[in-house]
Amino acid sequence: MRIFTVLGILFYAVVLILIGIILIIFSINLLQPQDINNLLAYIQNNINSRIIVGLSGLLLIVVSFSFAQLILGRFQREKTIAFTTSSGEVTIALSAVEDLIRRLAGIIPEIKELRPDVVATKKGIVVDIRVVLRSEANIPDLTSRLQEITRSKIQEILGLEEQIIVRIHVVKIISAQDTERKRKEIEKEEPTIPFSGYGKI
Repeated sequence: MRIFTVLGILFYAVVLILIGIILIIFSINLLQPQDINNLLAYIQNNINSRIIVGLSGLLLIVVSFSFAQLILGRFQREKTIAFTTSSGEVTIALSAVEDLIRRLAGIIPEIKELRPDVVATKKGIVVDIRVVLRSEANIPDLTSRLQEITRSKIQEILGLEEQIIVRIHVVKIISAQDTERKRKEIEKEEPTIPFSGYGKI
């Protein structure tokens, strides 16, 4: 599926580049209306050219339709998780699950920043977590622990039996010196209020 997506993007890029080149050539008078008429007449009179143009048009329609389905599918993906209890249906917003995962940054001291993205699919839940770690963190141990804590928290709070996939992407590793330098920079940027102590006893 990924290969077809890449090929579709490349095909679209080539078509758009060709259209752009034609428009530029036409705008600087390198291409005359008569030249276009001659090209269209050649295509119309040549069976092979007509087949190539027809197949290209068909491929363009198929690729456009596939991309439209892909984009609409992403926009229409589930924003809530729903399950049924003995008293009725319960829905939970994915943003609430993301807030739950975001609080894990306070539990694990090696994590400086954590940004989760939760997607509900027909097969289960996919959690993508982007983290900023401190330099003293043991990345294999920490990521494995974070995956396990995230999975168990979701199962414990929501009581879901569906598959939960947790993917972690480490975007940055900062040292203690970086943190201290950033703190000092923030302190320097804070404006000094004149006469702030005036009138105090």
